[in-house]
Amino acid sequence: MTEIPTADPAHIVGNPVLIIVDIQGFTGETPPEEGGIPILMGGREERRPRVSRLIDRAREAGIPVVWIQEVHKPSLVDIGRELDGAEGPHCIEGHPDTEIAAWLDPQPEEFVIRKRRYSAFFGTELEIVLKAYKADTVLLVGGLTDVCVHYTAVDAHQHDYRVRVIADCVAGSTQRAHDSALAAIEYLQRDAIVTADDVHAYIDTRLDASTPVGA
Repeated sequence: MTEIPTADPAHIVGNPVLIIVDIQGFTGETPPEEGGIPILMGGREERRPRVSRLIDRAREAGIPVVWIQEVHKPSLVDIGRELDGAEGPHCIEGHPDTEIAAWLDPQPEEFVIRKRRYSAFFGTELEIVLKAYKADTVLLVGGLTDVCVHYTAVDAHQHDYRVRVIADCVAGSTQRAHDSALAAIEYLQRDAIVTADDVHAYIDTRLDASTPVGA
């Protein structure tokens, strides 16, 4: 890959991979899972086009996109301790809200990884996929900031990846929980919190560097 010679506001090092964490269902066309995940943080409609554009631009720049989907059996045999806190049964196999959100479009060549726990690394093939892409930096969008994004970011850190959480493309269970999770992630890696504009600026530089002079 061509090395990017100019300053990078997103502090992206080496090969990045964009990971879409649990953006599922919630179309409003079917009743939500009773007692599922209480989400009190707003702004979903503003985040949707931001996330969609980021995915499109990542593909344009040749940045791999990996999809994460939490799924549990209707019997809840695989849900473990996830019901010990604020959450009720959620992400049940066969429920429309468990599917990747209809406004998103995973491509056939992109990996869709199912998980049974909060971290996208725990008990999944994500590490194999990231090694296949020779990833150095993981870019995280989705939710919840204080749950699945947080635990995925922590595990990425412990696997020695550089973590960049795109703060205006993630959402928490509450605004306070969202802000606290971002602060905790930034405690682990000082450059971990970036914005969509930062990543777009990086992609612009990446695309400019790959364009032959005179093209």
